[in-house]
Amino acid sequence: MSAGGDGPVTDGAVTILARGEGLAAWRQIADGLSADIEAGRLAPGSQLPTEAALAARFGVNRHTVRRALAALAERGLVRATQGRGTFVETPRLAYPIGRRTRFSEIVSKAGREAWGDLLAAETVPADPATAEALRIGPGDPMLELQTIHRADGTPLSTARTCLPLPRFAGFAAAYAGLGSLTRAYAEFGVADYTRLSTRIHARPAAADEAARLDLAPGRVLIVLSSVNVDAAGVPIQATRSLFAADRVELVVEG
Repeated sequence: MSAGGDGPVTDGAVTILARGEGLAAWRQIADGLSADIEAGRLAPGSQLPTEAALAARFGVNRHTVRRALAALAERGLVRATQGRGTFVETPRLAYPIGRRTRFSEIVSKAGREAWGDLLAAETVPADPATAEALRIGPGDPMLELQTIHRADGTPLSTARTCLPLPRFAGFAAAYAGLGSLTRAYAEFGVADYTRLSTRIHARPAAADEAARLDLAPGRVLIVLSSVNVDAAGVPIQATRSLFAADRVELVVEG
């Protein structure tokens, strides 16, 4: 990486920062890495060097590097993954919202590998709002799934999905093995289903949501509350999905 003027300059394997000129070292590092990302020298999806390697490269301590990486994460340019390192964010995925919205199909058409992980599943009494959406009685048993959905290993969304019981008893095991709601529904005789309604709003991510999606705290989430019905028009699913706004672009289809 090189820069003119007051920015960092490269001398062999070491990048020399401008000292005593009013611009903090962490800011110079963040600006330099940002320039590398924008110029394509750090490609989308690529892994950044370790904190130790960056500290050696810039001649600073790891705390300074960590602050620079945090600033890039707050701008949505990189994501820090626990135990794996820091990666350059990929371009936003166009995510159509229409009568047949299928996560796996959308991600696969974009040339990326889709998968859903089951985080938790339990039988719970239906709260009034979900009961109305599923057309069951308040307090009736329903299956609640907590899931996370990835494209090429990058988390795009996390969701709470509720299904009526006893119709979908055993659905959690099917989903855990297949990694797809559509494939799991097929195991229960639901060959097709459509979107009845979608509500969309945005809010900052809570700390646990940010951690689950590998986001910097406070990054924006797109919240989708949706209801799906089977071919007979019977509700089969009420979901609240939280999408990382830096990673998807919702396209509402007519």
